This record gives sequence, structure tokens and C-alpha cells, in this order.
Amino acid sequence: MTDKKWESYEEVAVYLLNEFAKEFGLDGVENKQSAEGKKSGTNWEIDGKGFKKNNEGFVIVECRRYTTSKQNQEKLGALAYRIYDTGAEAGIIVSPLGLQSGAELVADAENIVSVKLTSDSTTKNYMMSFLNKVMVGITEQVSVSDSVHIQVIRNGKVINEIKA
Repeated sequence: MTDKKWESYEEVAVYLLNEFAKEFGLDGVENKQSAEGKKSGTNWEIDGKGFKKNNEGFVIVECRRYTTSKQNQEKLGALAYRIYDTGAEAGIIVSPLGLQSGAELVADAENIVSVKLTSDSTTKNYMMSFLNKVMVGITEQVSVSDSVHIQVIRNGKVINEIKA
């Protein structure tokens, strides 16, 4: 059995980015798809695609569920080239730990937004931070029950008792 946590992380990330699309100046975010390289002629698989109305540009979403290291400048450089080659306006990199210092420089230069999303996130339970904002989703299960306990007492003695 293969580990599919990376796949569900991508799905959760795209779902949450779509929920908060307006925060990124987008009208929505779509799932994994292919984007054509204008210069290279190759097709790039992208984890998500942010879009604006009337196809007035798009943003590439890249998800990397690396739990032991931050994203480095090589990985951001690869994303920067995909942005350039496809004609995208910008990029969003989603990872649990954020960016190394060299990667931050590339992100700033190439209009790439870093989004931190906890590695065990779901569509209901998550912590996501970006652009000096933090979004949190928490669900709790609460059980409520009613009970009635009636005692009929005569002369100090219980003569009838009902529990429901």
C-alpha cells in the first residue's frame, strides 16, 4: 500500500485556497491539471491553478508536504521557471514549514506567495498562514443527552422511581 498523504495534502490545500481565493486576489482555484509551456513546448503538471474572471491571468499552485525541511531556492527556482514558461502571473507554494532564506529571495523576486499549511490538515481542521494572516479551522464533537429522574416519596420513603 502506497502512502497517499501527499495527494490528500494537495487536495486539501487546493480546497482551502479556493475557500480563501479572494485573499489572494483570485476568483477561484482549480485542482491538478496540465499547463502548456509557451517557450519550452512541454506540458507542466501543476497541483492547482488560481484564476481570475474572464481568463485575465492565472497563478500556479505548487504543494510540497515536506515535514523535515523548508523549501529551498532550487525548488522555488523550478516553480519560477514554470511561471515564466506558462505565462502565469504568479505562484503560490504550499508547505508545512515555509521557505529557506534563499527561497524567500526567489519568492519575493518572482511574485510567489508562501502559504504554510500544517501537514495533517483536513478541510475542517487546519492551520494556514500567509501574507501575515492566519486561518484556522477546528471541529469538535459534542454529545448532548437528556435524562429525567423522578422519585415519588411518601413519608420519607421512595415509593416510585422513574428514570428516562
